[in-house]
Amino acid sequence: MTLHGSEPIAAARHFARNFMTAVQAVHGIPVSERAMGLVQLVVSELVTNAHKYAPGPCPLDLEVSGGAVEISVWDTDPTLPAARPADPGRVGQHGLEIAMAVCRSFEARREPVGKRVKATVVLADDPGEHPAGRLM
Repeated sequence: MTLHGSEPIAAARHFARNFMTAVQAVHGIPVSERAMGLVQLVVSELVTNAHKYAPGPCPLDLEVSGGAVEISVWDTDPTLPAARPADPGRVGQHGLEIAMAVCRSFEARREPVGKRVKATVVLADDPGEHPAGRLM
């Protein structure tokens, strides 16, 4: 899905919810409520950053593999995102830190034009493991 227009963030969240619903309903892959919410949150944060900092289109891809959904967002700005140092007085601008904390993996790399940010969210809850799907 390529996002542009006045409401790309809302469209991205809607696309993610529909995708996750289809993964569960059509393909029979279990998706926890936690995963449903986290995918929408991460999509929202990544698309917000792309829309805020990079002019032009913002392709969003979602793909299921190995019990997780890979979220991929491309934009035209080659500047890689970086988590900011902790600052209890900072209001806002915590989206990247949140996305990195709730994902099994997070990667940003430059492309020939712009950059691609990928994040992976596990689909099913697994008691005894880290909530983001990382082994403890």
